[in-house]
Amino acid sequence: MKLSPAVITLFVATTEAFTVAPTGHGTSKINMIINGETETASEKVASVFSKLPEENAVVDKLVKTNFPGAISNKDLATRVVGLLDEKGFNPSNTLLCTSLCADELARVLEDEFVDIYGNNFNLGGLSGFPFAGNTGFGAMAAHIPDDGFCLVIHGPHVGITKEGQIGKVERSGIALVDNCCGSAIAASNYLQGITNGGAAITPKIQQFSDFQQGAVQELILPFGKRLGRAENRMRELPYALYDSQEVLVTDIVNTGKGGIKKGLAVLGGIQINTSPDTLDYFHPLKFDYYDSDGNLVENMLPYLR
Repeated sequence: MKLSPAVITLFVATTEAFTVAPTGHGTSKINMIINGETETASEKVASVFSKLPEENAVVDKLVKTNFPGAISNKDLATRVVGLLDEKGFNPSNTLLCTSLCADELARVLEDEFVDIYGNNFNLGGLSGFPFAGNTGFGAMAAHIPDDGFCLVIHGPHVGITKEGQIGKVERSGIALVDNCCGSAIAASNYLQGITNGGAAITPKIQQFSDFQQGAVQELILPFGKRLGRAENRMRELPYALYDSQEVLVTDIVNTGKGGIKKGLAVLGGIQINTSPDTLDYFHPLKFDYYDSDGNLVENMLPYLR
C-alpha cells in the first residue's frame, strides 16, 4: 500500500523543525519528575490490574473469535513489561509515548501504561493517526530521561458490544450504544460514498476546523476495494487504518531515530474496547526494539502471542 507524498506531508515536518538535545547533556524535566521510583514496573502491573474487573470468559471468547490474536490489556501489559524489564526499561528511566485516538475509550490502555511508566507524550489524534508528526516525535525524544528509554504505543481502536456487534460499544453513563471509533466510521462512510458513486460534489475540500477528520478520510482512500470486499466492513476497518498509520509511524521513527537515547520500543496494534465492566483487549501487530544507534535489532512480536 502506498500513500501519496502529499498525504504524508500532512504529518511529516522536516527534521530541522526541532532540535534534539545530545544524549547525556543536561537533565530533562521528565527525569526530575519520575526519579526516585521504588516500585518495579512488574509490581505496578499487578497493582494496576488488581483494581480492574476479572477476565470475563464470555467476553474473552467473543473478542478472540472476532479478532484472532487479541489478548487482554492485562496480558499485554504483563508481557510487554516483562520483555522491557530485560532491556533495562523501568518507571524511572522510561518515557511513554502514544499515538491513539482522541476518544476517551482510547485512554483506557494509555492510562494503564501511564500508571506503570509514568508520564506520557501524546502524538495522536482522531483515529489514532500521529498528527504531531516529526516535530512532535523530535520534541518527545528530547524529553526522554538521560540514558533512558522510550516506549511508543500506537494504533486505531474499535468497539464490540456484549452481543458481539463490531463498531459499537457500551459507554459508562450513556444509554445509547455508541459508534466506536466514530472518526473511523465517518471516514469509512465517506469512502463508501466515493466507491459507490453517491458522494455529493462539494467545494469544501479541507477545513482547518475539521482538519484531522479530513486527513483521516484522505488516508483511508487507498483501502476502498479492500473494505468493499470485506466480509465484515467494521471488523476490517481498524486493520486498514492500522496499515495506513504504520506507513506514517515508520517514516516518523526512521526520521527521528537519531534522537533515541538508550533504546526505543514500538508497539503497534488494534485497541478493542468492550463494555465498562469488562477488560479491554489489544491485537498486537508490531513490537520492535531499536538500539541507541537507531538500528532495528529485534522483533519482539512473537513473545506477545
